[in-house]
Amino acid sequence: MNRENMDENSEVIDLREVAKHLWKKKNLFYIVWGVTFVISCFIIFPIPRTYQADVTVAPESSEAQGGSLSSIASSFGFNLGNTTTSDAFYPDIYPEVMASNEFIANLLKVNVETLDGTVKTDYFNYLASHQKSTFYMVPINWTKRQLRKLTEGDKSMYVGKGGGDEGFSTFLMSEHQQMIFEIVRNNVVCGVDKKTGIITINVTDQDPLVCASIADSARVHLQDFITRYRTNKARVDYEYYLKLTNEAKAEYEASMKAYAAYCDSHLNTILQTELSKRDELENDLSMKSTTYNTMNTQLVAAKAKIQECTPAFSLLQGPTVPIKPTGPKRMIFVAGMLFLATIGTIIYVFRKDILNHMLGTKQVKS
Repeated sequence: MNRENMDENSEVIDLREVAKHLWKKKNLFYIVWGVTFVISCFIIFPIPRTYQADVTVAPESSEAQGGSLSSIASSFGFNLGNTTTSDAFYPDIYPEVMASNEFIANLLKVNVETLDGTVKTDYFNYLASHQKSTFYMVPINWTKRQLRKLTEGDKSMYVGKGGGDEGFSTFLMSEHQQMIFEIVRNNVVCGVDKKTGIITINVTDQDPLVCASIADSARVHLQDFITRYRTNKARVDYEYYLKLTNEAKAEYEASMKAYAAYCDSHLNTILQTELSKRDELENDLSMKSTTYNTMNTQLVAAKAKIQECTPAFSLLQGPTVPIKPTGPKRMIFVAGMLFLATIGTIIYVFRKDILNHMLGTKQVKS
């Protein structure tokens, strides 16, 4: 397209001339599209497919009854749960809880199995040794592993394949472990609806069965964490009263044995001193019995308090083994690359006209 085809005093562009000029360059577009298609397929198709599994849970609210202000605020998308309850772990921080090292360490000990049954191990070893990668990343990953062996040596804090209690040290982790922890943080995502308080756990993984298994395990671990926190004070009270009850029972049994032994050894006695001793033992036995009964009553009440504080969870949507992969979006990627290649080629074709137009505009402004 020549500059004579454009009116120097206007910004009107003749689209027919543009189309004719582009049609003349159709062979260039065919070459660019072909090369772009091949390169795009070379990049995107070797990337392993990933699957997603979702779990939706509705926990019991810990807010006080009659929280009308909180209800009104929730209708506008605000959560005032932390202002109406003394609960430090309100739903808004559940995502931070799931992203903590302690939570991830427990999740990495879960035993998983791939859909084809070829891999049966814990989640840590699955992520560390059984992940598919693109062939052009193999030499890069191999180089990283060799460098890691040279720099870390035997500093790895993960021992064995069973995922035992001594398998992880969240205080001192190797670089490889930190990388695995970051992978879990990216793969296991927790979201909370501020209006309803519904918890959604989304897990992404290369194997559909592992994906669903980890989603369910994450739900169980989060429910256990919430339950432990909500019942912590009640459980401490229960352990305290259990200790007092056992002590009171031991003292009561000792007092009862002493009273029975004294009575057996002083039958038909008429001496006042012996009668006074018997009365003293009887009073002590009565006191020990009262104390034991009181502590036992408190123990039963503390045990009931644990059940009262235990939150209820409603599983709205359980994990399902996904059938279709969710990524990568191969066709969208290829189409996007072709679109960008087309735009770039058009700019290349009209590069001189665009440059001349820009220079001409600058001269007019000056």
